[in-house]
Amino acid sequence: AWATEKDLEQHLLQIEEAEKRDHRKLGREMDLFHFQEEAPGMVFWHPYGWTIYRQLQNYVREKLEENDYLEINTPQVVDRKLWEASGHWDKYRENMFITEIDEEHANEKRVNALKPMNCPCHVQIYNQGIKSYRDLPLRYAEFGSCHRYEPSGTMHGLMRVRGFTQDDGHIFCTENQIESETEKFIELLSRVYKDLGFESFEIKLSTRPEVRVGSDEVWDKAESALESAIKNLGHPYEIVEGDGAFYGPKLDFVLTDAIGREWQCGTFQADFNLPERLDAEFIGEDGKKHHPVMIHRAVLGSFERFIGILIENYSGKLPLWLAPQQVVVASIVSDANEYVNEIVSKLKEEGIRCESDLRNEKISYKVREHSLKKVPIIFAIGKKEVAENTVSVRRIGNKDSVTKPLSEVIKEISKENSI
Repeated sequence: AWATEKDLEQHLLQIEEAEKRDHRKLGREMDLFHFQEEAPGMVFWHPYGWTIYRQLQNYVREKLEENDYLEINTPQVVDRKLWEASGHWDKYRENMFITEIDEEHANEKRVNALKPMNCPCHVQIYNQGIKSYRDLPLRYAEFGSCHRYEPSGTMHGLMRVRGFTQDDGHIFCTENQIESETEKFIELLSRVYKDLGFESFEIKLSTRPEVRVGSDEVWDKAESALESAIKNLGHPYEIVEGDGAFYGPKLDFVLTDAIGREWQCGTFQADFNLPERLDAEFIGEDGKKHHPVMIHRAVLGSFERFIGILIENYSGKLPLWLAPQQVVVASIVSDANEYVNEIVSKLKEEGIRCESDLRNEKISYKVREHSLKKVPIIFAIGKKEVAENTVSVRRIGNKDSVTKPLSEVIKEISKENSI
């Protein structure tokens, strides 16, 4: 039920708009990806879709390097012993893909699992060698491929899949460093979201649940550190009592898209449990061994889901730097083909993703077809453009085209292509 007729109309309008923006529909039109029965919940990325994926990953990697993260990579198939030690075998086994080697074809029988998350593997890297308090905070990042069994009825395009890659990271730090690490993470997340077109976000602070590990003193310190960091940065936030993880409090970061829907994406969770379970230690100033706090953090969450959100938020009309095809150079007459190829070469030299369209079709047909694929910029090249060394530029969403010198247009696009 809705309070007013206007609220109901707004709801129906949102449903209608969501159908137009459905990433599965746009994914087909833009030739980005597909799914098929032989691999349910797993994405088959097409060249254009994979270009978006790589651009987003390269961008995130650049931001991680700027913030002193060390990129690592860990195995996808891991013996059950590690999952038993971490607690996942008991708590999460029904959502894990189990693999087993037949004794007839191997000297030993091992039960392994495809990793549903990266955390236990990151602890294994941390545990190599002795760590001192001087080494902390230690920030690991991994574009970690994970697999989780989701019931077939819950899967929904890119939004909920069985195979996905996280922009995952874990920070090993002392209790006293939680607040400063929280501030740094929120600043990083704010920058990334802004670059991706989301100017604001909501923060939810989830506090201690009834069933938990760790003393009240440690929980007090962790919750206070997270809350102080949010206040110091001036962000409004909502407290969700009792909704924290059993191992520590957490922050969830919620985006609102272009049609008003909320998406929980980023997360920041303080964990006092896993380092102890997996024997992660450091030598403190007192010369004694201590367990570090392990912070689980992600900005996007999963690349698959976030790309789905981006497609729907922009209705397929992605920012130029993310668009798989940035420019299509289309000929109006065959006499312009040589000039079209020359333009494509110059654009590629500037790192601009472009293609030529020399087909013997009307320019209106070419423009319509490339507009359906959400190509941001289309150059129409005829005899006049060849003679004057210009290009006729048409941007998606604009009916009119503008004719400019080629050198000027290349400079404009190169500038726009940088974030």
